[in-house]
Amino acid sequence: MFGGPSSPAERPRARCSQTEERTVEAGSPQPGHRAVLADAVLRWLDPQPGQVIVDGTVGLGGHAAVLAPRIAPGGRYLGLDLDPEMLAAARARLAAEGVPGVELYHANYADFPAVLAQVGVSQMDHMLLDLGLNSAQIDDPSRGFSFDRDGPLDMRYDRAAARPALELVNALSERELSDLFWEYGQESQSRKIARKICQARHAGRITTTLALARVVESVVGRGEGGPARTHPATRVFQALRIAVNRELDHLARALSQAAEYLRPGGKLAVISFHSLEDGLVKRHLRSAKAAGQMQEITARPEVADARERQENRRSRSAKLRVARRLAPQA
Repeated sequence: MFGGPSSPAERPRARCSQTEERTVEAGSPQPGHRAVLADAVLRWLDPQPGQVIVDGTVGLGGHAAVLAPRIAPGGRYLGLDLDPEMLAAARARLAAEGVPGVELYHANYADFPAVLAQVGVSQMDHMLLDLGLNSAQIDDPSRGFSFDRDGPLDMRYDRAAARPALELVNALSERELSDLFWEYGQESQSRKIARKICQARHAGRITTTLALARVVESVVGRGEGGPARTHPATRVFQALRIAVNRELDHLARALSQAAEYLRPGGKLAVISFHSLEDGLVKRHLRSAKAAGQMQEITARPEVADARERQENRRSRSAKLRVARRLAPQA
């Protein structure tokens, strides 16, 4: 169902970070907070007046607050997000800060060509994708993203679409759950966890975040290391969230279309938070270079400096890759 090698021993192991699930979002509306790697994004994109920027994951508007003023006058900043609640928060934040020229759209970033067509724009100068979660989504128990707060097993960015996580947890077979936890979470104990979930389902459906977290913890154990230690359910929750929202599918689709809509010299910037995302971006840029479409201009992924890592835990696992659209060959 989910593809990939059938044995965990045959699969490459990816690093999965606690910070993706338990974060303080630098782009939150509190005064003084900024988006992850905002200075680096600003430096690499170097936006100019009159340009068009597509922010495929506008979230709480942190990057928009930094970038949009640089393209005024005459520029257009198109902010997309699947989560209507994040769009509402971004709209309030940007209005309160007096940020000009930001247009917000409820859309999947993989569907950015349709948004461009809707607003009468044929090409963009830059595209930004800041992948992953933010604290507002995690802190709301009703969203079902957190293993620390009890709530329904939902995990949908857009709660009007897709299947909630509880449907996967309660409907998939032991083998399918095991494959999901390994492929999307790189969970080394995926088989044991899947077996335990199927056993727990005999007593009734698993419908809440804490119920699932306790099942996982009964297999993996809490261990030592205090609050800084990665929670035992981190990889399972990551895997479910990726599957529910088809995150890697949408990322691959957006990347495959980016070059077609970028002006020559325009830039694509992607901030990833785990190696599944970063590996996909890296492979795409390598392929795009071979096709003469894109050239990665970050010699190695840009990461947060010591100060940002200290101030914002989410930045500790962030990697920024930037590529430039090459001019078509004659």
